[in-house]
Amino acid sequence: MTKRKPSIPFLDLHKINSRYHKQLKSRFSDFLDSGSYIKGDFVEEFEHTFARFCGAKYCIGVGNGLDALTLVLRGYIELGKIKAGDEVIVAANTFIATILSVKYAGLQPVLVEPNTDTFNLDIRKIEEAITDKTKVILPTYLYGQLAQMDEINIIAKKHSLLVISDSAQAHGAKGIHGTVAGNLCDASSFSFYPAKNLGAFGDAGAVTTNDEELAGVIRCLGNYGSSEKYENDYLGVNSRLDELQASFLLEKLKDLEDDNKLRRQIAKRYLSEIKNEKIQLPFWDGSENHVFHLFAVRVADRSGFCDYLEKSGIGYHIHYPIPPHHQKALKQFSNLSLPITEKIHKEVVSIPLNIALENHQIEQIIMTLNQY
Repeated sequence: MTKRKPSIPFLDLHKINSRYHKQLKSRFSDFLDSGSYIKGDFVEEFEHTFARFCGAKYCIGVGNGLDALTLVLRGYIELGKIKAGDEVIVAANTFIATILSVKYAGLQPVLVEPNTDTFNLDIRKIEEAITDKTKVILPTYLYGQLAQMDEINIIAKKHSLLVISDSAQAHGAKGIHGTVAGNLCDASSFSFYPAKNLGAFGDAGAVTTNDEELAGVIRCLGNYGSSEKYENDYLGVNSRLDELQASFLLEKLKDLEDDNKLRRQIAKRYLSEIKNEKIQLPFWDGSENHVFHLFAVRVADRSGFCDYLEKSGIGYHIHYPIPPHHQKALKQFSNLSLPITEKIHKEVVSIPLNIALENHQIEQIIMTLNQY
């Protein structure tokens, strides 16, 4: 049976991007006239601009978010900071790409349960998971909320570990000192998948870091392992930020701060006006550490709740229905007991929260959830 199209879609990318039609057509014309379609001026400008936005010294554009994480890990291997078989601590409830990056780099993921409030790595459980083989802590800023980076960095320093963040959902999120995601640890990876807060019009990604040597290695690795044409220093891959996508991202980056502010305003309404004991709302301390890429609620009867939303014309999405350790691709972890992760994956539902929502739609979503 085909699903009925909701009157309030979970996400309307056409509506979100329609405000850029004129600017993007102009940028496409500039791109077409430039005659430079790979590794041109737009990529260089975006890398400088996004690095400055994040407060980092370096930004390297790559093909997508998965490549960004994988190339950071591979970069550290090439620099001799880590080696094949070393352990990387990751949140057990993250999107599978985080774990895939570790596997692709020839490293061993160690799945650690999340905090039940924030869904991010539980700092109380990190030290319990550290062994002699642990070399990296890899927190995900899930749903757009920063992990407890001050505490994580203290733990990492104590045990001489690297910290690499999966910042794919948290463009522009700010820590307690005003430091932006992308400059809170040794290196950070970003995805600019179209649905992200800063979304391209296809796949795109980036790495930010203050480590000049790491930045140089990553840039080489993503360009066939080459820094000079036809001279290959590493066994690299083809993962470069597209010139046209860089041009479009430059345009959209101008509005990111205001867009994030609007997302937080909508989240404040949800948190203050949705009052239903059957629905557990997400935790947020009210600071700029959350950019609400997603607004994920928890309900005991997810199937019944989703049916109710469908009948009420409210779009939704499940991030994510199957925990990584129950995926066929990661069957090596199938014997793990991760009750917190499993419970979250059974209960979580994302409701619409984006800059395309109009006030009457927000009110309808609140009313619908209160009547559940």
